[in-house]
Amino acid sequence: MRELEQINALLPAWYAANARDLPWRKNADPYRVWLSEIMLQQTRAEAVIPYYERFLLEVPDAAALAALPEEKLLKLWEGLGYYSRARNLKKCAGILLRDFGGAFPPDIEKLRSLPGIGPYTAGAIGSICFGLPTPAVDGNVLRVYARLTADGEPSDTDAFRKKVTAALTPVYETGSPALLTQSLMELGACVCVPNGRPKCESCPMESVCKAHERGEETAYPVKRPKARRRIVTKAVLVADCAGRYPIQKRPETGLLAGLWEFPSLDLPDGSEATPSGAADFAASLGLKVKELEKTVDYTHVFTHVEWRMRCFYFRCDNKDAHLVFTSREELESVYALPSAMRPFLEGIAEGREASVCG
Repeated sequence: MRELEQINALLPAWYAANARDLPWRKNADPYRVWLSEIMLQQTRAEAVIPYYERFLLEVPDAAALAALPEEKLLKLWEGLGYYSRARNLKKCAGILLRDFGGAFPPDIEKLRSLPGIGPYTAGAIGSICFGLPTPAVDGNVLRVYARLTADGEPSDTDAFRKKVTAALTPVYETGSPALLTQSLMELGACVCVPNGRPKCESCPMESVCKAHERGEETAYPVKRPKARRRIVTKAVLVADCAGRYPIQKRPETGLLAGLWEFPSLDLPDGSEATPSGAADFAASLGLKVKELEKTVDYTHVFTHVEWRMRCFYFRCDNKDAHLVFTSREELESVYALPSAMRPFLEGIAEGREASVCG
């Protein structure tokens, strides 16, 4: 395709002049590239930077990661979401130590055999760190390809991803793999953007882009209709038992597996969380409710489910429940709370001045 043939001629010079100064671009060490790519899945680069830098300070290499206690790992990951990524990091580090001397293998198939490393991440490590002609095809690259070629096939399928990988492989074989991976991702993140009209006036590929030629930039990429999210109504309990707060660990499988949360109860469809119902829930946990201080509503959206939560802030006389009781300081420093629960932790800091019942 003519437009793909122009990538090596047009994109590298643009990248050299316009690339963002990101910490993981300063060192092509496979451990650092791997860590950044896992963190960047489903997360904006600006949000990842402080997590990446803090993680490297605490866990500088695969050996340190393999030895890291899971509770500490999840705390370092707190707020990034998709916690299975963190667990796969640790699992992968153990295999690297056991089978590869602690280093990443410069082989695409061996990279893909590692936990948590799919075709995209293997392509990124292979191309950026080892110069392998292995395209790293993520959402940014799919979008750039779909617009460049005006390809109307659904882009959110494995078949389309494989098609793009095959189409880009000759480009990689005749150019610099590391530069191509980073410049294609940068183009998609900063110019050929996903939401709203792309910044075609700043695009080095403007002259050969079929979608731009037709004035149909926002018509691509084409995606299949999304399934409606499932709605779950929850009652959440923050119980102040003499400055200690009960928390519980979620099951080891499923959504937010193994993370800590304030006690919560899924309500039947159509039900509403009420103070009396929350008090009954507290009693079922062995908590003796003394006073309701306030309620806070918060909705958290996951990919396939939406939690509509009402949190009840109670004072309690006892802590004789089969739960873990912790201080607010420990909740900040020790226990990993998912983002869905963080607003309720912040509600504790507001103290007892705001006395609202609902």
